[in-house]
Amino acid sequence: MASASGSPKEKNPSSHIDAKIEEFDDWRGETLSLLRSLIKQADPEVVEEWKWVKPSSGGTPVWYHNGGICTGEVYKNAVKLTFFKGASLDDPSGLFNASLEGRVRRAIDFHHDDPIDERAFKALIRAAVALNTS
Repeated sequence: MASASGSPKEKNPSSHIDAKIEEFDDWRGETLSLLRSLIKQADPEVVEEWKWVKPSSGGTPVWYHNGGICTGEVYKNAVKLTFFKGASLDDPSGLFNASLEGRVRRAIDFHHDDPIDERAFKALIRAAVALNTS
């Protein structure tokens, strides 16, 4: 893994995501790590990308499979996963709780101590992959 002072081009996308998780040594890093693990469990063929690098954010984790599945962002009070085509996905468990008025995207804000319905979350990931591959 490249040093913390190395340029972004020296790291692969997964290393950037590892560093992002390590940057937040509290519930937010733990939550992002768990969500990443669940995404990989739901879709073992998922591809991790590191996009939208700019001085104010340093970049954003993105998960792909035949198109974008979701992004992962860390804020002061939430870890947000935004699904690229969330408005087209069935969400029978009601996981989407943010960006609900969007025509295309939907998001899930995970807050400290929020329970994560792992089964429903993995089903949502699989639905996003199925939509991308249809």
